[in-house]
Amino acid sequence: MPIIGRPTAGLIGGIAAAVALGVGELVAGLGGNGPSLVSAVGTEFIDRYAASLKDLAVQLFGTNDKVALIVGIVAVSLLFGVVLGILGRRRPVVAAAGFVGFGALGLYAYLGDELGRTSVGVLAAAASVAGGLGSLWLLLRLTPARPGAVVGHQPVPAASTDHPVPFDTAPPDPSSRRTFITTAAVLAVTAGGTAVLGRRVRPTSAVETARRQTSLPKAGSSVAPPVRQPFEVQGLSTYITSTADFYRIDTAITTPQIAASSWQLDVKGMVGKPFSIGYEELLGLDNVEDVVTLQCVSNEVGGDLVGTAVWQGVPLGALLERARVDPAATQIVGRSADGWTAGFPTAHATDGRTALVVYAMNGEPLTAVHGFPARLLIAGLYGYVSATKWLTEIELTTWEDFDGYWVPRGWSKEGPIKTMSRIDVPRSGSAVTAGRLAIAGVAWAPNDGISAVEAQVDDGAWQECELGEASSGSTWVQWKLDWDATPGEHRIRARATNAAGETQTEDTADPAPNGATGWHTRLVQVGSP
Repeated sequence: MPIIGRPTAGLIGGIAAAVALGVGELVAGLGGNGPSLVSAVGTEFIDRYAASLKDLAVQLFGTNDKVALIVGIVAVSLLFGVVLGILGRRRPVVAAAGFVGFGALGLYAYLGDELGRTSVGVLAAAASVAGGLGSLWLLLRLTPARPGAVVGHQPVPAASTDHPVPFDTAPPDPSSRRTFITTAAVLAVTAGGTAVLGRRVRPTSAVETARRQTSLPKAGSSVAPPVRQPFEVQGLSTYITSTADFYRIDTAITTPQIAASSWQLDVKGMVGKPFSIGYEELLGLDNVEDVVTLQCVSNEVGGDLVGTAVWQGVPLGALLERARVDPAATQIVGRSADGWTAGFPTAHATDGRTALVVYAMNGEPLTAVHGFPARLLIAGLYGYVSATKWLTEIELTTWEDFDGYWVPRGWSKEGPIKTMSRIDVPRSGSAVTAGRLAIAGVAWAPNDGISAVEAQVDDGAWQECELGEASSGSTWVQWKLDWDATPGEHRIRARATNAAGETQTEDTADPAPNGATGWHTRLVQVGSP
């Protein structure tokens, strides 16, 4: 085997790592709906470091945080392969051991994933290691000799000591170089192709088929969104957020794909009559349809991790009544198919707020990313303490005996949504022309509702804004103020007051540990007409 330069060795290691990743993705994809090795590593990373990186990830990447994490894992894996290639150019056993360790790490993460299956994980890890080692061996065998290099001879002084030159020299063979380049290119394309194919062969059709075949029951009672609003402003958030535009923040690297026919919800814990219920039975129970605003606790002041939708489902209180809850039970815990948990006071299921086991959103069955087959929705609470998606268990326990997923990671145990307002138009940095303009946005304070929104331009007086129509206090409300804009730079601020008479605080606070606070501010440049 010829002595290999560092750049070539690094290239070989990187390609071998790419093949290992691609083969692992393909085998995991063929194995069913579970995670791949890469996504399992991502889940393990989130579980270990979510507390310190959650806000940063959301701030930098928004709802693309998980895509960014996967890209980062792939990049680190390829870099790891490059390093192994360089280390193994003289000691191939080092590279081989590294690839075995690479597969073992993926298998460890996979076996710790709630959605993983042991047989698939072992097979994917073995195939990944075999693909990586096979590619490494093949490329090393085909590597053309450096000019003036053969194995087994003592090096003599050369201009570069990084690549020793032996006594016996031989000219490079152009045909061997072409063979190496061709093989390397084929393996690189194969790596990308298997990775893409692994993603595409996943059997996601079961969820979409179930959604198409599901006939939603007629709502027993319904709170409809307003037919029209008193004003229309371009750029203002619509009252109902479309399902496609509704924010998604969760810890699931791989979206759980749960067949409706096999799904089951268990109601258990401190109850006198635990029971299980399937999807068809859930749809057959008395249900309600309501409009509710849901917000992520990671939402910054002025952020877009908030939305309003029409939700249909079974009142949580009805299920708890059937289960005969122990009066000593002070906490309801929702558990997801992927092991994620959230807990909130038992009283919130029966205190008059909207509290549902939801199966439909905006008139259609839940999509996979929003929790199909069912999820929890508790009006007035941030999602991190209430909105369990891919719901499989409702457990009654005490407040002291259990902490949901985010509580041990530094977030508050209780998470009531705070009164908040947002300026949608004009946007910061936008250039507008002097004259009569609209300042507009949305404000929310579930469950109290909004009684007033005020806006301020520069250091002028606070002016009361016109409010739109709202279905109930559980939703946001649109607002608008007409402004005679003059040339120059202007600062616009907004604040809201809830129905209890409490005005949102000016004090600025980060999202952690229980929600951001402060007045949303926009800086606008107004030009001459």
